[in-house]
Amino acid sequence: MSEEDRYVFIAEWYDPNAALQRRYQLLYYPKDGSVEMYDVKNHRVFLRRTKYDTLCKEDFYVGNRINVFSRQLHLVDYGDQYTARRVGSKKEKTLAMIKPDAVPKMGSIMESITETGFTITRAKMVLLSRAEAMDFYSEHQAKSFFNDLINFMTSGPIVAMEVIGDNAVSGWRKLLGPTNCSVARSETPQSIRARFGTDGTKNAAHGSDSIASAARELEFFFPSSGGRGPKNTAQFTQCTCCIIKPHAVSEGLTGKVINRILDAGFEISALQMFTIEKANAEEFYEVYKGVVAEYTEMVVELCAGPCIAMEIQATDAPKSFREFCGPADPEIARHLRPRTLRAQFGKNKVKNAVHCTDLPEDAVLEVRSSILVTYAIISVRIYHIFNLF
Repeated sequence: MSEEDRYVFIAEWYDPNAALQRRYQLLYYPKDGSVEMYDVKNHRVFLRRTKYDTLCKEDFYVGNRINVFSRQLHLVDYGDQYTARRVGSKKEKTLAMIKPDAVPKMGSIMESITETGFTITRAKMVLLSRAEAMDFYSEHQAKSFFNDLINFMTSGPIVAMEVIGDNAVSGWRKLLGPTNCSVARSETPQSIRARFGTDGTKNAAHGSDSIASAARELEFFFPSSGGRGPKNTAQFTQCTCCIIKPHAVSEGLTGKVINRILDAGFEISALQMFTIEKANAEEFYEVYKGVVAEYTEMVVELCAGPCIAMEIQATDAPKSFREFCGPADPEIARHLRPRTLRAQFGKNKVKNAVHCTDLPEDAVLEVRSSILVTYAIISVRIYHIFNLF
């Protein structure tokens, strides 16, 4: 077989039983969707070539976390020059930031990002302090509009996202359109700023202007040094928890689900994207163990890829939002309540698009644990997720 027929990555997996970080050479064959793995340290086959239908070519890029037979693998490097050249040559990361004026339109903006072929790999809703906003926009400090810009950027929550894709820096800025929204409406009427912006300051969204700026700005919101970055917006009052499941995220349904939630009159008061380990998924779903037949499959799905956790606010939020999500089985939902989230976006009882809080007394508990999860860690019963940021 020629090397053109497969891609090679270096993948790491944390073995909780041995408390060791294990390293593998992971091969992916796009022709039939199969994978194989070699144990780097022990120089032996770990997984013989096996067809694995839940993965696709777009899942394979450095920095992503994928699930192979319940092992969450972190792709840390390319395994050969061919893979780096074919997969990594044009791949870039950039910051896509939704400004306060466009947060009510975040679902549509996320849709545009995924429909353009980009992947959202990190996301969180934050409220910038004045000091944080001044730090982020320090390059504009001497300009006349600086004070108005800072006032605007601290006037409400924003959504910061890491976006990855071919030529992501220039591609996202092209999707944004000209800085001045009036110019955008005349020159690029389908651009983000033309559709959702107001003027040169309230222009819906921000994009990094270079690879160097993207690295700096992503570090500001998603620090690699172990810091938390700007504080999340969770309020823990009159709320319930919603998690968009990995299958819906990978299918590009995040924006559509968020649009339906907002159109139904619910408020998304906090948002966090994270990936969950199997042991933590088991803890999260512990109340269903021995009660729901699909428990094991539910755990596998929850740790199959990135999730989006949200704090939802409304009057009697746990009850009203649970009704809006619909029956756990999408087939039943499509027959009885076709307008519900699970009826519209779910596939089966395991891949049913969203998790929502079942019991009112668990609502704040689940919001705390799901929104405060770090990139790969979730706490018992979602209790600390939002507090970690």
